[in-house]
Amino acid sequence: MPKIEYGKTKPSVIDIQVWCRITAAESEIPDLVATLRNIEAAYREWRRSLSGGTKQKQHEILRLMQQSEVIRMYQPSLIPGLLQTAEYASAILRRSIKFHGIPDDLDEGVAKRLERQQVLYKGDRRFHLLMGEQALYNDVGGDSVMRGQLDRLLAAMGLPRVSFAIVPFAAQLPMQLTNFVMFDERRVTVEGITAELTITQPREIRLYHRTFDVLVGQSVTGESARGLIRMALDARSG
Repeated sequence: MPKIEYGKTKPSVIDIQVWCRITAAESEIPDLVATLRNIEAAYREWRRSLSGGTKQKQHEILRLMQQSEVIRMYQPSLIPGLLQTAEYASAILRRSIKFHGIPDDLDEGVAKRLERQQVLYKGDRRFHLLMGEQALYNDVGGDSVMRGQLDRLLAAMGLPRVSFAIVPFAAQLPMQLTNFVMFDERRVTVEGITAELTITQPREIRLYHRTFDVLVGQSVTGESARGLIRMALDARSG
């Protein structure tokens, strides 16, 4: 144990279980085991995560979705990748390639992102897609691209197994938020400026569920959401 206490040796799952039982802290076992198993992958800089190009990252996300039954996604300022048009996706990935200085595989990355969208139509998994009204107005690719993208949102609202909602500008947010994706009850990914965070601790995942539920309570769906999209379309039409 001394080597573990001083950080010279990483504890095993058995070490954690034994220590928690000795200290009467057995309720902490799930979180500590999750931390142990995810300690190296919890924080991944984009320069590392995208070192193989944007296509490789799209493939990784697709694999996670294929392994999940329920995907919850919150995107405050951009259109969620699952609903992006090819033109919108191209503008987004082009920015990422330039900003992070990663290999230019734009065409392959866009193709993989569009392929990823096929999960919306296959299998029994369910999607809860939540976006901020700001995403309807942030300029990505210019008016023509944005009009096509907003039309795509209107069409996508009728997809089966997809729950789509918009958090209006005037909503009372629980705190300052960034985008995140929840894969069932087992994993949350959060995108920062320099890195992607992977969260697997049960108590943290519960907080993300709570946050998502609060945002859903502040959101609008159906005709109200369509009205917000049409307003953004009108603004793009001059």
